[in-house]
Amino acid sequence: MFKFGLGQDIGIDLGTATVIAYVKGKGIVLREPSVVAVDNNTGEVLAVGQEARRMLGRTPGNIVATRPLRDGVISDYTVTEKMLKHFINKVCGKFIFAPRIMICIPSQVTEVEKKAVIDAASQAGARKVYLIEEPIAAAIGAGIDISKPCGNMVVDIGGGTTDIAVISLGGSVVSTSLKTAGDRFDEYIVKYIKKKHNIMIGERTAEDLKVNIGCVFPKIQDTEMDIRGRDLVTGLPKTVTIYSSEMLEALTEPAMMIVDSVHSVLEKTPPELAADISDKGIYMTGGGCLVDGLDKLLQEKTGINVMIAQDTVSCVALGTGKALDNLDALEGKVRK
Repeated sequence: MFKFGLGQDIGIDLGTATVIAYVKGKGIVLREPSVVAVDNNTGEVLAVGQEARRMLGRTPGNIVATRPLRDGVISDYTVTEKMLKHFINKVCGKFIFAPRIMICIPSQVTEVEKKAVIDAASQAGARKVYLIEEPIAAAIGAGIDISKPCGNMVVDIGGGTTDIAVISLGGSVVSTSLKTAGDRFDEYIVKYIKKKHNIMIGERTAEDLKVNIGCVFPKIQDTEMDIRGRDLVTGLPKTVTIYSSEMLEALTEPAMMIVDSVHSVLEKTPPELAADISDKGIYMTGGGCLVDGLDKLLQEKTGINVMIAQDTVSCVALGTGKALDNLDALEGKVRK
């Protein structure tokens, strides 16, 4: 049954891996993978979200299951628009008034990329579109009071981008965005398994490895996991056992890229704010920061206390939702 909504306010974390929607007064109402399955012959959308994710790497020639967002920005405009439309309809039902929507974007995006997000959301049925930078939304979602004149550092590791920002007085003072995040970790795992075991595995298997035994800091006890892939010599399916010590080897390089970026942001931070950060610590948010030992590695390399936010995966969406409550106060801060 469709509910008739009176122009709801929706906050959307438009992630490379997951789309999370927050509705004012209801909290988080939708959490779906940002995957769309399209029929190539007709251009018709066959499945969106969880259903489409199950099709990844398993579709016949005429059906393509893709992620319309790459590295935090829109790579396929038409498909993104259809995906947004599907999710907005799912959240609002049939609405009398179009909803106001606030969408998160990585901190270092171009004007063209911003315009693509605004246009896609408007075409998908938004009455008005607001943009908010991911690290600021993540900080609000993590429960940090960003309105005070003191420095807070947020490292938001998503699927496509890692956003690092020093925030004070409600805006980011120094920020950077790099394309090394959850998806890049998966790519390194695929490459490593191919090189060391001569086996080809898919994105989903790589992600399972990362979630279950992946680590970037030496573990006390080595854990293992069996995976299946295609043997590159015989071309036949083969099962191998992978250990967490191998994952450490595969993931150290991308993890160090993130650590180095945090280091370079700290170098550019004004001394007063740097003192605040060494006092309060660094906050980590986003699903990518759940890779085992990433907080320990960052703490060891910077000498600053590192904390992982409570509901780390939903932080950005929660922050967007809280920002919706103060739309008028944020009107000056958020690009319209």
